[in-house]
Amino acid sequence: MTIDPPQKPSPPSRGPLRKRPAQLPAEMIACGDIFLHYLAAERRLAHNTLAAYHADLQVLFAFLHKGKVVLPDVAPQHLRAFFVTLHNARVSSRSLSRKLSCFRAFFRFLVSEKIITTDPTSHLDSPKLGRSLPQVLSVTEVDQLLQNPPPSLVGQRDQAMLQLLYATGLRVSELVFLPLAALNMQAGFLRVLGKGDKERLVPFGKEARETLGAYLKMCRPLLIKKRTSPLVFVTGRGTGMTRGRFWQIIKERARTAGISKKISPHVLRHSFASHLLAHDADLRAVQMMLGHADIATTQIYTHVESDRLKAIHQKFHPRG
Repeated sequence: MTIDPPQKPSPPSRGPLRKRPAQLPAEMIACGDIFLHYLAAERRLAHNTLAAYHADLQVLFAFLHKGKVVLPDVAPQHLRAFFVTLHNARVSSRSLSRKLSCFRAFFRFLVSEKIITTDPTSHLDSPKLGRSLPQVLSVTEVDQLLQNPPPSLVGQRDQAMLQLLYATGLRVSELVFLPLAALNMQAGFLRVLGKGDKERLVPFGKEARETLGAYLKMCRPLLIKKRTSPLVFVTGRGTGMTRGRFWQIIKERARTAGISKKISPHVLRHSFASHLLAHDADLRAVQMMLGHADIATTQIYTHVESDRLKAIHQKFHPRG
């Protein structure tokens, strides 16, 4: 049984999602295209999520094609064999779970479009995930990270980025793509367009406001010169900062500060949430500031605090 390939949709507006191995069958390529277009246009998923789904589908398509299995004939046993292969390659349970989520959405979409008749994922169990607690910095480590910024223009820009990241808990993509129009410096708020194009307001405190204000007034004009950019944070070429470059910056600053923990922009986001809850912030308020759709996602930070308190009790209690 073969499929008449659906008309190829326009690619999602951002990113190289159209790159794929040329040897894959046309029907797989076409179905993958129309599914990604649906996610981008109708579900409005973030670019990084689309890129991850695209990569997951390419791996599955290659596996099926190698076994000479076409999409209408995919059965649960084919997918189980695929996941066994990944498990044997030591792919993490979290990655396996994400791939299964992608495939469920994909095959349900094909059923809804009447491209296939049955969903081969309907009887597959999700991998069991252990509770993975986020890595966080202590307040002292955050102070170390934010101390002694380099006196250069880019050093002051980086300091403003780090201060704002810790003050707001933004995702790294939200930080590097933050537009000037999103800032309300007088009120100390910024407007964030997060995952799924959901908008939220996030406050930031006096220290971050002062550092950011100094950057905007004295550093940014010298970096951007006569060029224009809608973004808050720019490079010496007048262009926006990339996620990868900011990742490098935060690692360099951590190394200079003598912080031995593995650190990333997301660690500062985790630290923001954990420190708020440690000082009795309302869980719902933290959920809103982080932009979590489900409060269960935010509740993991309460586990971080519970584990910290348990460790303190064991260390200092006479019968701990």
